[in-house]
Amino acid sequence: MEADNAIKYRTCSWQKTAALLFSEYICLAIMSFPYSYSVLGLVPGLILTVVVAALVLYTSLVIWELCLRHPELKDVCDIGQMLYWKSKWAWYFTAVMFVLNNTFIQGFHCLVGAKYLNTMTNNSVCTVGFSAIVAVISWICSLPRTFSTLAKVATASAFFTFVSVLLATIFAAIEDHPKGYDPETIGEPLVLAVPLAGTTFVAGMNAFMNISYTFIGQITIPSFIAEMKNPKDFPKALWAVTIAEIIVFSLVGSIVYAYTGTNYNTAPAFGSLGNEVYLKVSFSFMIPTLIFLGVLYASVSARFVFFNIFHGTRHMGNHTVVGWAAWGGILAATWVLAFIIAEVIPFFSDLLSLMSSLFDSFFGFIFWGTAYFRMRHADYGPNFYKRRGIRGILGFVFNIVICIIGLLFLTGGTYASVQSIVNGYKASNFGGPFSCASNGL
Repeated sequence: MEADNAIKYRTCSWQKTAALLFSEYICLAIMSFPYSYSVLGLVPGLILTVVVAALVLYTSLVIWELCLRHPELKDVCDIGQMLYWKSKWAWYFTAVMFVLNNTFIQGFHCLVGAKYLNTMTNNSVCTVGFSAIVAVISWICSLPRTFSTLAKVATASAFFTFVSVLLATIFAAIEDHPKGYDPETIGEPLVLAVPLAGTTFVAGMNAFMNISYTFIGQITIPSFIAEMKNPKDFPKALWAVTIAEIIVFSLVGSIVYAYTGTNYNTAPAFGSLGNEVYLKVSFSFMIPTLIFLGVLYASVSARFVFFNIFHGTRHMGNHTVVGWAAWGGILAATWVLAFIIAEVIPFFSDLLSLMSSLFDSFFGFIFWGTAYFRMRHADYGPNFYKRRGIRGILGFVFNIVICIIGLLFLTGGTYASVQSIVNGYKASNFGGPFSCASNGL
């Protein structure tokens, strides 16, 4: 169907898809793991890391199976409509959640980009200005139209992120003491195997949400599969990324936590480094990801809007003035909204938790438990869980649990995130909206 088009979309090999997944998952949010372990304790934190990774791997394979059965599905919005009885309201609901999720992630990268620039320059420009600069640069970098083109940049992004977190881990281990070290008042770094006595539900849930947010990225998988040359190869990319995730996240989180402790920990963990040179050097290697990951999600959103507007027209597959103007305009709209989000919600850890609870509940769990039930119902009829013996019963129970986890995210997670934000404002831990105050580390 694309043979005569100047712009061809189904061009990704499994290696390029793996690069896109690596760039999505090997990201700045890794540096929130030491904070999560400091709240949850090292043992529960590591267990939850492996459990969440396994759940995401399983649900991602469910998505892959669904996409192979229905190659007409272009994105998660098409999936939402198909899962919920081909209802148009399900498509619109999923579309709103889909665009909001991606735009919140873009906003998160505007926020952290401003945090980086403030850290490097000691607040030489108003924070709002830095955030706007990051948004403009990201818009320019979002302009390529295909994932195949972005995959080349994604490889570099994932590599530099790995270097960044590796350096931060090494620096945390070799420096004399973490930032703010005060043995007489605060004490030596306190490392806990289990949560500290008196840890609140709000704190624990937020820490769990931070871990989950880093792993849960299934929302982009249908879009990636839709542009693969051979979608049957997708599990190769998925397994490679999952194994790397578990190793990197666990090691970085536990080692940095071991040297910074509960009492000197920050999110992101770069702020725990006492040596300013160490902090700036390790943080600087994160620059490609600070830009690219927001670019990736902007591209996914723009692709969704663009394809629905220009489906079946020559503007979709060819270089036209109207096509490129619309593409640039859609991207600009998402980055303006992202900039506003970054200024209205100017905090790192709680923004991660809020995004996780609002969006990952559906796109990480509920949708894919439902997908399992719909596929097995299509294969074996209404009593599918009885006809498959013990395998059917276990699959039925397991996917019920997945849906319940999603509801826990949506209810308890949202409550914990909002309450943590309220507590932060009461304690004056955050700057105000559209503030020039420095948010540097």
